[in-house]
Amino acid sequence: MKKLFAEFFGTFWLVFGGCGSAIFAAAFPEVGIGLLGVSLAFGLTVLTMAYAVGHISGGHFNPAVSLGLWAGGKFEGKEIIGYIIAQLIGAIAAAGALYLIVSGKSDFTDIGGFAANGYGELSPGGFSMISVLVAEFLLTLFFLLIILGSTNVRAPKGFAPIAIGLGLTLIHLISIPISNTSVNPARSTCQALFAGGEFTSQLWLFWVAPIAGAIVAGIIHKTLFDKE
Repeated sequence: MKKLFAEFFGTFWLVFGGCGSAIFAAAFPEVGIGLLGVSLAFGLTVLTMAYAVGHISGGHFNPAVSLGLWAGGKFEGKEIIGYIIAQLIGAIAAAGALYLIVSGKSDFTDIGGFAANGYGELSPGGFSMISVLVAEFLLTLFFLLIILGSTNVRAPKGFAPIAIGLGLTLIHLISIPISNTSVNPARSTCQALFAGGEFTSQLWLFWVAPIAGAIVAGIIHKTLFDKE
């Protein structure tokens, strides 16, 4: 249960901090933090919670990460379902908190895109389904390679959260204009549930591409790099 609560709180913080920065601060009049600030926010959520609870649960906060670590031989299959459920609950709870806050704004009418992910007309830059599929697959693949490499027994100790947090920052710097950046099915699910409409119908891609990329990364690391 400690592991599941750690995954709940870690995923909650990732969504609340990352998506919250996009919703409230990215384009705040005159002093918005922009894409760079949102990218840093996502990276910092993972970095801080990896240090806070990573020693308890491994600090996945992402169904794709759990499956990628399993494919890489670093996580037991029997724990996957519990982790994913905890991650989804944490993400949805964070989205609910964000909704309560944003709906209290004086000129609130609707939540709009709510930092949800999308392709085609729902892509910030108008990128196609294929473009988003390729980007999400490759970015998650490299994210898992960073995670697996930095947490390997031969890697320098204590620095993994920094590498992982900076890796996620870089991923967002690359891909916010493409898909609003997912690489995390839980993060995509919670925002799509509140944004509704076409965001919900496009949610499949943000499960398929990150999970496929993560599993391929796990196999690559296990086959090529996890050897003496």
